[in-house]
Amino acid sequence: MNGAQSLVQTLINCEVDTCFANPGTSEMHFVAAMDSVTKMHPVLCLFEGVVTGAADGYGRIAGKPAATLLHCGPGLANGLANLHNARRGNTPIVNIVGDHATFHQQYDAPLASDVAGFARPVSSWICESKNSKTVAGDAARAVQAARSAPGGVATLILPADTAWNPADCASGALADIGPAMVSAETIEQVAKLISEGNATGKKTAMLLSGKALLGDGLEAAGRVQAKTGVRLFCDTFASVSELGAGRVPVERVPYFAEQIVAFLTGIDRIILVGAKPLVSFFAYPGKPSWCAPEGCEYTYLSLPHESGVQALQQLADALGAPAISPIRVPLTLPDLPGGALNPLTAAQIIANLTPENVIYADESATSSLPLLMNLGRARAHTHLALTGGSIGLGLPLAIGAAIAAPNRKVVCPHGDGGAAYTVQALWTMVRENLDITVVIYANRSYAILNIELQRVGAIGAGPKALSMLDLHHPEMNWAHIANGFGMEASRATTCEEFTAQYASAMKSKGPRLIEVLI
Repeated sequence: MNGAQSLVQTLINCEVDTCFANPGTSEMHFVAAMDSVTKMHPVLCLFEGVVTGAADGYGRIAGKPAATLLHCGPGLANGLANLHNARRGNTPIVNIVGDHATFHQQYDAPLASDVAGFARPVSSWICESKNSKTVAGDAARAVQAARSAPGGVATLILPADTAWNPADCASGALADIGPAMVSAETIEQVAKLISEGNATGKKTAMLLSGKALLGDGLEAAGRVQAKTGVRLFCDTFASVSELGAGRVPVERVPYFAEQIVAFLTGIDRIILVGAKPLVSFFAYPGKPSWCAPEGCEYTYLSLPHESGVQALQQLADALGAPAISPIRVPLTLPDLPGGALNPLTAAQIIANLTPENVIYADESATSSLPLLMNLGRARAHTHLALTGGSIGLGLPLAIGAAIAAPNRKVVCPHGDGGAAYTVQALWTMVRENLDITVVIYANRSYAILNIELQRVGAIGAGPKALSMLDLHHPEMNWAHIANGFGMEASRATTCEEFTAQYASAMKSKGPRLIEVLI
């Protein structure tokens, strides 16, 4: 057994059985090890940003890490944007980066770089293996670090000689470092604040994050809502949430700062459940960065590393809440529209025709508001958002989600500008025959930046400035692009065309792309 084989076998022993990869020379022994350790599922991606984004989608749905395999510092650098998104979403990932052999590093070869320096801003844990005999132990610690509450990116740097030199054996799994329990004193304090607030007419909201937006956590939050009338919020870009008919209703915080302040008007206290206080996504002249209205107070029920689910359950019990929340989202499907396609009519078609239990890997950008409004009352589903704001995540995210849940359909609504960042993801969807329907909103623009140009008060913007935000000349033909990657694809120019094409995609399995001209 060499170091690479001990690494792959250790990953399997730790239940990490999927590796998204774009390898190079330094990683060839790891690549070869995937044949001798047969339980690993390797997924080739044509760009490192697809590798890291797919690992993000996998971790969000599977609840456990996938591995990545990246080639030296430049390969890692190509994947940093989607590792940034994963870090913001607390997604567990074992991020393996090859490097030059230890004895070769002194020569400053062309690919030599500060791998740890590249990795540091997006990693919660970093280790560089120094010896082939320690690789297995390093790998076990990497998995433990990635899984440690609330989850994160654990980067293991693997010099080539530690992969090819002999190793003694693989390692077993280390115990998970699970979430800390919230103290009884904190539960009692928050219950008292809510009760006293209700008695004095103060309005309380709870900002939910992480597992508080799923399953038992969401149910417990609904119990608190039913008893006390607190409003339930989630972040604009909540990492993963369970929405739709039959679920406990949760309001999504708006995007722009002044919208957030207006949204929170009348709220006297916000209780944070694994979440952070609300701030503006960007700074704007004359607009607030801190988005709580004057006099509104923040209180923590649980920190990100603590169990928000346990805290919500105990809080509900302390308040004497009902055993099951009676407040549920009713199923309200929009009628199928006709005529011109726009973000609203496209959203109505998607909401009407999408079956239950679908996963949405959503980077619909400026088309997202009508989509989220309609999906909130549509059939029950799981929603994945653009957590860190770095565009080009949606297509890779869909890959990871589809591999983590092969029996569930994935729908990926995506802006055309962001999709161009990681268009190589379409090839992997076809190669793996994934049940993904991609809907490209083709507005031929970085539309959000046209809005931001006005909001930041940029002076003197003329034809040159506007051309930097425009995707005409030439126009991308997404149906042809998808065909070039071997994917079935079509274009819709009217509601009737999109209805027929989307209905067909929902009734069939496999990769499909529909370009919606809006």
